[in-house]
Order: sequence, then structure tokens, then C-alpha cells
Amino acid sequence: MPVVEKNMQKKDKDTCSKDETAVPKLPVPPLQQTLHRYLQCMKHLVPEEQFRKTKVIVEQFGIAGGLGESLQQILQERREKTTNWVFNYWLDDMYLNNRLALPVNSSPAIIFARQYFKDVNDQLRFAANLISGVQDYKALLDTHALPVDFARGQLSGHPLCMKQYYGLFSSYRLPGHTKDTLVAQKSSVMPEPEHIIVACNNQFFVLDVVINFRRLSEGDLFTQLQKIAKMAENEEEMLPPIGLLTTDGRTEWAEARTILMKDSTNRDSLDMIERCICLVCLDSPSGVELNDTNMALQLLHGGGYHKNGANRWYDKPMQFVVGRDGVCGTVCEHSPFDGIVLVQCTEHLLKHMKESSKKLVRADSVTELPAPRRLRWKCSPEIWAHLASSAEKLQRIVKNLDFIAYKFENYGKEFIKKQKISPDAYIQVALQLAFYRCHRRLVPTYESASIRRFDEGRVDNIRSATAEAFAFVKAMIDDKTALSDSEKMQRFKDAIAAQTNYTILAITGMAIDNHLLGLREVAREHFKELPEIFTDETYLTSNRFILSTSQV
Repeated sequence: MPVVEKNMQKKDKDTCSKDETAVPKLPVPPLQQTLHRYLQCMKHLVPEEQFRKTKVIVEQFGIAGGLGESLQQILQERREKTTNWVFNYWLDDMYLNNRLALPVNSSPAIIFARQYFKDVNDQLRFAANLISGVQDYKALLDTHALPVDFARGQLSGHPLCMKQYYGLFSSYRLPGHTKDTLVAQKSSVMPEPEHIIVACNNQFFVLDVVINFRRLSEGDLFTQLQKIAKMAENEEEMLPPIGLLTTDGRTEWAEARTILMKDSTNRDSLDMIERCICLVCLDSPSGVELNDTNMALQLLHGGGYHKNGANRWYDKPMQFVVGRDGVCGTVCEHSPFDGIVLVQCTEHLLKHMKESSKKLVRADSVTELPAPRRLRWKCSPEIWAHLASSAEKLQRIVKNLDFIAYKFENYGKEFIKKQKISPDAYIQVALQLAFYRCHRRLVPTYESASIRRFDEGRVDNIRSATAEAFAFVKAMIDDKTALSDSEKMQRFKDAIAAQTNYTILAITGMAIDNHLLGLREVAREHFKELPEIFTDETYLTSNRFILSTSQV
């Protein structure tokens, strides 16, 4: 199992919380429907001869009484026995089996509005306010008092599964040599002392936020953060930038962690980080012009090891960055939850901070507060070698990222809505047109579609490179003089309709990607060799997403 739960507390079956509206199980789509749509999705994206071969393979897989029907039956039985038949398959495939480093490749970020701190105390007040907001939000989670989310956009109004929210502050991605593990710790109302980890100057400090069953006030938090900032300046106490190891590939980090765990001091430090609520990263100034692009880069990778790249711990789901230069935001480890959950949490925090920011927070004169403590590390020559390698690879990630934050200002979603078109569908078709204009071809495209209408639902894929989109982009580029404007408009409308229809299929559990994944993994579990449909070049191509997109 990829998800390990610690300290689980049984709940009375008869109790029902505000956030526990029942949602149905994810359906298993009909086999023939998925196979037909798979061929539809790929026909115009691969050479004709290759497609003819694929069509024969797919038809053989789907014949009556054949292998496809046997695998479909196993999936149906799995649906009856599990909460969500694809959840573990999807989690492994999307995240836990992936060996790439988390920065840039997997961990997204949200940028807050630029702050203008007059001094360090301003920065620390902001951080104290943010931590107070985290405590407020976590209290809603601990008491199961979070209001239920309801679907917006297509087929709006359906209640959504809320389980992802409980991974925000109580989970951890543990690196493995071949596969990671998502560790989930069940929180309870006012447990024994809780803590966050504050990263400052590449050092890590334990900040207790609940002491003797009392949540620290913003004043208390500000006092403790002042102590941490002062401790972090002490060069004589400076320890190796161990956070760098979490920026490495997952296998390399697992190897380094195994070495660290041999020493009891390191084990204690790792345990404190793995069990913390979240991280707050007090960053140094980045030294670059603070436009949207550079602020995003600061959050995505910290600017490299010589800036703030080591002032992170990427395995923890929630890291809040509060930079001395006003660059603030959230960096998240993506495996426990999807983008909309991160956005909802962040919006709550920002609202809390806005409502409470008018008061001046002063340091409380509370002498009995225990001093924050620095996490200690004992590094062998092997760990120093891992650190050097991690630093070099992080610099490579920084150098290889071609990124720009672009704001289109000619018109926005209100104009699109006035045309009675879904803004999401409009943008997806526009992306296909832009890609075709640049490369004269379409490619398999990924757009995440939430399936939280179902229990433990995460996402499926909207395949935006539809045959109708292909017809439209060819009309606009290849046949622009041969076709009239009305003909081009009709093809545009067809492309929008196809995109909208596929979106509805995806959010109702009828898309092809999760289904094919489930069939593949069931085959892997029950047979020595994968069926040819999953080794065929077209299937491999279908899962190489040159365009990967998301709307949150």
C-alpha cells in the first residue's frame, strides 16, 4: 500500500461531520466505450500505418470473452472491495513511482501579493500572522468543521469528497529507493504539543505552536520567531544545509536518508520534520528584480543552492515562504492533494491575514515559553558527497527551466463567457492552435479534471488534442484562404463542443486514462507480461504529454 496511516483513531459510525456529505464510488467505464474513445483520441496524432496496427491490437484486446473482458471483470470486483478502484494505481503512477526531483518537476507553488517589509520584524510579524492562520484552518480540520465543497463550472452543484484536505498538515512523502510512501498521520483535537519547522539561513528550528493545550498567540509566535532569526545568524552554530538533499532525485535522497538514519541525532531531527504541521521558510533576499516571473522562480526552486534552494524541505506538503524582500507564497508536495484544495486553503489563510493584519503585533513578555531549538545533524563524508551532488543537480534544474509568467490583457474570461463559451474550453482550443502554429502538428495533451464527485476521487485527464481541434487548427493555418470565415467559425464551435463534452466525460468518471491505467495495473498484477495494447507504440505515445495543462 502506498499510503501508510499512523495513529489512526476510530470514529463512531453514527457521527456525521459537516464535511462528510456522502459521495458515490467512482464507476468503472464500459470497456468497449473506453477502447473506442482511445482510438478516437489517437487516430490523428500518430502515423496512419502505426494507427492501423494499433487498431488491430485494440480490437483483439476487446473481443468477446478475451483478455480485456477478463481484466474488466477484475476491475469491477476491485471496485466492490475498495473505496476507490483507481486511487492507489493512480497515486503510484502519478507520484510515488516517479524518481524525478520534486522542485519544478512536481511541486507547484502559489505566489502571494508582493509584500513590502520595512525591516526583519515586519517579515516576522507577517510570518506570525500566517502561522496563526494555519492554526485557525487546522482547527477546522481537526474538528471536521470545514464546509463541504460543491462543484463549479460544468455540472455544478454536486458535493465533493473532502478527504484530500486532511493531507494538508498531517502527511509526509517518504523517499524510497524504488517507490516513495505517502505517510498520513491522523490528527486529533488539541493533541500533545504540536510544532512547525522554521527554516532560516538553511537551518531548521522547532517552533511549538501548542503548549500545555494552549495555542500560542500571534504575539507569542512573533517572540519565538525573533529568537529563531537571532539564532540563525550565529555562524558558530551553523550546520550543513541538509534541506538540499530533498531537492535531489527520489532514489538519491532515499539513499542519503538511509545514511542519515544511522545516527540517533539525525533520526530525531528527521522525525521532528516529518511530524510537523508545516514549514515556514524565512528566505533571504533573492537579489533579483521582483517581477512575477522571478517571484515564481523563487518559490519553485529558491534560486538555487547559493540562494534559498536549501532553505526548504520538499517532502512536506505545505511550505510557506516569507522572504525578507517580500516574496511570499506556498510551495506544496503534490501527492496528498490536488490544486483546488491548495487554493482553498491558501484563500482562507489570506483572508485570515487580511482581517487580522490591521493590529500591530508586539512581542509578548512570556518568560515561560521554551526557546525554539535548532535541529542538529551529524554528517559523514558520504552525506557531504550527497550534498555536493544535490547542489550541483539543483543548479542544473534552475538553469534548465525556461519559464515566464505572462499576463494576457486584451480581454478576459468575461468576454469569453459573453460568447456563451466555457473559458476553459476556449483556452484549451487556443493552446492547440498556438502549438500547431509553432510545430505544424498536435500532440497528446493533458488537462487535469477533478473527479472529487466520487469518494477518494483525485483527477483524470481531459485529452484536449481532439480530432475537432485538429480540424479547426488546420482550417486556421493550412486552409486559411480556402475556407470562409463562417466555415472556420463552425470548426471552432465543433472544437469547443468536443472539448466541453470530453470535460463532462472526465468529471463524471468516464474518461479513458484512469480506466486504461487500471486495466494495465490489473494485468501487471495477474500476468507475467503486459498485454500488447500497453506495450504498443501508440499507447506509449499517448502517455508522453508534450503539453501538460491545468486550470485551478
